[in-house]
Amino acid sequence: MALEQTQFSQNDAGHSTDANQYLTFSLGDEEYGVDILKVQEIKGYVPTTRIPNAPPEVVGVLNLRGTIVPIVDLRRKFGLEEIEYNQFTAIVVVVVQNRVMGVIVDSVSEVVNIPLSDIQPAPDFGNSMNASTLQGMARMGENLIILLDIDIVLLGEPAPLALAA
Repeated sequence: MALEQTQFSQNDAGHSTDANQYLTFSLGDEEYGVDILKVQEIKGYVPTTRIPNAPPEVVGVLNLRGTIVPIVDLRRKFGLEEIEYNQFTAIVVVVVQNRVMGVIVDSVSEVVNIPLSDIQPAPDFGNSMNASTLQGMARMGENLIILLDIDIVLLGEPAPLALAA
């Protein structure tokens, strides 16, 4: 799976470093990251318009400056315990395969640079879990960041190579 690369000029030792930027956010006690190039905007939680017969994780749609955007609650998508939305709850608007979608997260943390050498492959969970939704995992200080392939999380398929930007 191809990861987008951002070239940094030099690290402290004077060597060039390849790294990706990720928007990090929390769901419960876990920290997740999505490729910043997929993020269109971040907004505070606002109520959505419910859609009949939508999958349980699709909480509704928003009218975002004339674009109707489906909104997915990542807690529901991942089978996590539901909580009440609060002042920290955010909607991260992403572009996946030329579609604009939003995901509800508990809170947005920061944008981090993660060197490609620090990204470890997702562990093999056997048949108990589909690890294809993970780009990998990275340690940032004491925290482990779960890097999501947001295309697979939301659409069930990776971005075609021509769209993997």
